[in-house]
Amino acid sequence: MKNFFTIRKVLTLCLILSLIVTIYSAYYKIKYWGFSVQPQASSDVWIVDAHISFTPTGEPINVSLATPQTGKEFKILNEDIVAKGYEISKNEKKKRIVMNSKPKKNKQNIYYRVAVYDNEDTRGKVRDESKPKVVTPIFDLQQKEMVDEILRAAEKFEGNQVKKIITIFNQQPLDPTVSAFLPVRVTEKEIAEKIIDILAYKGISARLARGVRLIESKKASQADLMIETHDGHKWRIYDLHTAKEGLPKNFMIFQRGGVSLLDVSGGKNSKIRFSVLKSVTPSIKMAEHRAKFSKFAKTFEFSIYNLPLLAQNTLKWLMVFPLGILITVLFRNVIGLKTMGTFTPMLIAMSLVKTGFIAGLICFSVIISIGLIIRTLLSRLNLLLVPRISTVVIFVILIMQYMAIIGYQINWEVASSAIFFPIIITAWIIERASIIWEEDGAGNATREIIYSMITAIATYFVISNEYIRHITFAFSEINLVILFIVMLLGTYTGYRLTELKRFTPLARG
Repeated sequence: MKNFFTIRKVLTLCLILSLIVTIYSAYYKIKYWGFSVQPQASSDVWIVDAHISFTPTGEPINVSLATPQTGKEFKILNEDIVAKGYEISKNEKKKRIVMNSKPKKNKQNIYYRVAVYDNEDTRGKVRDESKPKVVTPIFDLQQKEMVDEILRAAEKFEGNQVKKIITIFNQQPLDPTVSAFLPVRVTEKEIAEKIIDILAYKGISARLARGVRLIESKKASQADLMIETHDGHKWRIYDLHTAKEGLPKNFMIFQRGGVSLLDVSGGKNSKIRFSVLKSVTPSIKMAEHRAKFSKFAKTFEFSIYNLPLLAQNTLKWLMVFPLGILITVLFRNVIGLKTMGTFTPMLIAMSLVKTGFIAGLICFSVIISIGLIIRTLLSRLNLLLVPRISTVVIFVILIMQYMAIIGYQINWEVASSAIFFPIIITAWIIERASIIWEEDGAGNATREIIYSMITAIATYFVISNEYIRHITFAFSEINLVILFIVMLLGTYTGYRLTELKRFTPLARG
């Protein structure tokens, strides 16, 4: 049992478990919260404006408007209504907004706005296990003969019964029987109602669906009509003009069933016009709204993505630190490069991100070079350790100050980047390099500085990558994996890569 529970085996098991947790968490965030591995991923947010206008008749006004509901087709981000002088109430059960007012004189304008997002391809299928009761229409003998003739004529078209009936009503020119069956001045709604009556005559439950096509910068237009039929398990939607099954792309249903889209009492000549505007929002910002409709909505409340934006921006940099630390561990424990401290390369890399790569390298080289010269001069004064390091820190500050001044005077922005380097770390590097110089020679000191810079440069190219920063923040559980990799590397006792060349002669012997 003792051999079974070795440190390396336990850490390996923890690594495997952390991988499983990370993979599941990433799957969950992508599927339910809308996260993406792309840092610039965005979600389309459609803003639909409904403009209601009518002329008052001098009686108390009552306006009832059907509103969309969150479903598989779309989710509602927010909604608002502008109706000055009206008492507004919302009937959640019937999904309608009701506005009441005393009699008014001038033409009335009411505006309803809803923002929706996340269109899912449900192919127009709205699940409803309970089959609705079909109310058979009452036709007189002549109408019944017309309907039978229309059904016989529809058999020559392809598709199911619903598609055939819709198709025959869209033929140009219309079949004579269809023309006789329709009113003289027929509207699109009346055509849809006639189709629904014929479907009911065949025992098929059907209903109207009114919606808006989400087309970018779409100007004011009327609601589009669709027909939904029940197949015994779910509702299937059909285009009233093409008989094509399924919701058109980016089509938002406002209201279903026989109830009207807009009812106005106390007014005449009522109209409703829709206009559409598309906006783009980063997907990660929409996560809070998507989380409300996910299985584990509470988990979002205790996540870093629910924090204020300022805190999130800070954490976005902190989340990439473990990856930079892993690079340092790899360079020291696997490759065998001896750096000045464990986290010095990481701090230098962070400074390079702020200054820019070339500017940072130039400033760092200048500061370290001048600092080493000053430290050499200070060694002759035989100062104690703390005063000596403090003196180096002050000199580093003065170097940065004068580099910034000179850079500004000669319009050399590289010099002004010096202020972003950590003063204490820079002074400590100078002190450490000078001590190694005195004890082990200039070669070893130079070598450690170069190795530290190589590690810092490798770290810089990783942490400055926008994709990597996004992934470590959006899928922060990956840091658990990095944690156990670092701990496993801590159990590695084999040769470093740089030692393989060193001990090659012994291996040959």
